[in-house]
Amino acid sequence: MTTKATSKKTTKRSAPAPEDVEAFLASLGHPFEKEIREIRKAILGADARIGEGIKWNAPSFRTSEFFATFHLRAKDGVQVILHLGAKKREAPGFAIDDPASLLEWLGKDRASVKFRDAKDIKAKRAAFVNVVRQWIEHV
Repeated sequence: MTTKATSKKTTKRSAPAPEDVEAFLASLGHPFEKEIREIRKAILGADARIGEGIKWNAPSFRTSEFFATFHLRAKDGVQVILHLGAKKREAPGFAIDDPASLLEWLGKDRASVKFRDAKDIKAKRAAFVNVVRQWIEHV
């Protein structure tokens, strides 16, 4: 008598659709929801290759892999963490032209950008979009 071995099929889950990000934001009840939505528009508008999903329990953005994630626990505004994916990695020669000094480097492969309010977002938007466009070239 022969028995068939059962195997578990593992499938890689794709990132949630933009509608899932909308649902997430609608249910979030965050005090900076309006600002989060403005920054989200700026990131998505920076390059047609950018998609989004929920990663690390926050709206996150990707091209070939995730590169930016909202830090939703910031109390004094909205913070976006720019990174090079889920795994820490060295980035030799990694440089971003940042004349507005938006980036606060957290390591060799990640940085944060903070926005205080809607007025701050408006003032920094063009420089931030420029940083995002450069950043995605390293992902």
